[in-house]
Amino acid sequence: MQRYLHIFILLLVPIVTFGQKDIPRNLSAFDYKPLHWGFTVGLNSMDYSIRRNPEATNFRFADVNGFQPAGFQVNIVSDLRLSDFWNLRFLPGINLGSRQMVYYFPDTWEVDQVSTIGSSYLDFPLLLKYRSVRVNNYRPYLIGGLSYRLDMSARKAFDEEDDDKIRVKKGDFYLEVGVGIDNYLQFFKYSTELKLAIGLRNILVDDDFLNNQQYYVESILGIRSYIVMLNFHFE
Repeated sequence: MQRYLHIFILLLVPIVTFGQKDIPRNLSAFDYKPLHWGFTVGLNSMDYSIRRNPEATNFRFADVNGFQPAGFQVNIVSDLRLSDFWNLRFLPGINLGSRQMVYYFPDTWEVDQVSTIGSSYLDFPLLLKYRSVRVNNYRPYLIGGLSYRLDMSARKAFDEEDDDKIRVKKGDFYLEVGVGIDNYLQFFKYSTELKLAIGLRNILVDDDFLNNQQYYVESILGIRSYIVMLNFHFE
């Protein structure tokens, strides 16, 4: 996640550099549109918060092996102006990524099993955007709200030939918070946004396993999903 923070800090440099002198304003009437559209492309890294059960028979310590190579997402932007500073945004889209689960023997910390859990989300965020006062062609903002994600890759049942040791539920609600900068170019508005999505439900399916999955399922009490996103909006 640090790499995303470093990128975002670098994106603040134009405001510090150019915010002190007046320059011609691009798209001066853009923020007064009652409704406008656009699209989003972005990168993401996915993680799990795991609540473990050390009292389980043949306990395995489960953990996510750091952040995986960035996933990818695409969204449609629909933006409703509420006031000079507030907007309501609905951004349906597709969010692809994966997490690598590693299971350790707790006594020796040797690796027992490694499995990759892929996710293909249908994403339905409904967010409120609070914008600061515009400075020349830049306007920082905060964003937050709720989203519902439906994981189309979640399995209905275990597969003997697959290396998945646990199953997760298809649907989950997320709390989303983030920061960004609107950049007003000559013909369109371009925004860079760093956002965190926090899953609100326990998504572990703990009532279904094969014999060779039993130790891994019973070693976990609950799982919550986290997604860090670096988004680029074109509106």
